Amino acid sequence: MAESQPIAEHGGLLARARARFGEAEDWLDLSTGINPWPYPVPEIPASAWQRLPDEDALAALKAAARAFYGAAPATPIVAAPGSQALIQLLPRLLPPGEVAVVGPCYGEHARCWRRVGHAVSETSEVEAATAPVLVVVNPNNPDGRIRSRESLIAAVRQRAECRGLVVVDEAFAEAAPDASLADAAGRPGLIVLRSFGKFFGLGGLRLGFALGPGDLIEQIETALGPWAVSGPAVAIGRTAFADLGWAAGTRARLAAGAAALGAVLDRPGFTAIGGTDLFRLVRVEGAASVFERLARAHILVRAFAAHPGWLRFGLPADEAALARLDRALG
Repeated sequence: MAESQPIAEHGGLLARARARFGEAEDWLDLSTGINPWPYPVPEIPASAWQRLPDEDALAALKAAARAFYGAAPATPIVAAPGSQALIQLLPRLLPPGEVAVVGPCYGEHARCWRRVGHAVSETSEVEAATAPVLVVVNPNNPDGRIRSRESLIAAVRQRAECRGLVVVDEAFAEAAPDASLADAAGRPGLIVLRSFGKFFGLGGLRLGFALGPGDLIEQIETALGPWAVSGPAVAIGRTAFADLGWAAGTRARLAAGAAALGAVLDRPGFTAIGGTDLFRLVRVEGAASVFERLARAHILVRAFAAHPGWLRFGLPADEAALARLDRALG
């Protein structure tokens, strides 16, 4: 595998792992924070495949997303082909300036702002940042830290006064819905990004949302262009958002799965740093050798080039997978 394509760059890089550690059918991919118990995909009408996405159906999807996220019915919202698309697009819509990223967090934020000419700095605390644009992941990826609502709202007020912006990435907020600022979206100075695929376990569907001030949401929608979200994604999203019983049961199942994973990771040389109900982060003595040992057993976890002592583990889908991880770590 080429040195320019490290496995640690992102989670889910299974093809690179196979190229380095062996093409096999038994790979266990624990490198992402995607729910291993996906929403049961409903029957999709033939028209969703055969026609361009319908405007009324897209409007219904947006309404369902607002309701699920706890936003007011009139909150401006845009649907996109995944929250990653929004992370890449947003920096291109603002003039180059100073951007503070509360880190360490998902590396694509700093990378995307820097790529188009913004001056990016990292801060460890929301309150310490003075840049007109502030980026926060809440709950944070990879350590699961949740920032207080008060500190975030205060940061929004400060930036609204100078026409700045607080970007809150809530990709993992379904596992901690009380942490969300979606109910405050629409006010000046705040934009909230949401990911559909992680909680619903359908990362391949590529569906995400931004909620924010009307003028900025309109800019995003214009930049994305018509039919940015596929007809099947619209149909599945509408159904899934309305299934509140499944969501409640899944939150309980994720919490139990995360607790079971945490018990397996509670071993000598491993120090729990944090996480959410979709993943656990640990500091590991000899993390590189542990990563490689797992990979040779065809178990892929998330490593971090900038934090070589860290490993992040997604949830195994069943007891057999959890036991396999336990044996490989042992």
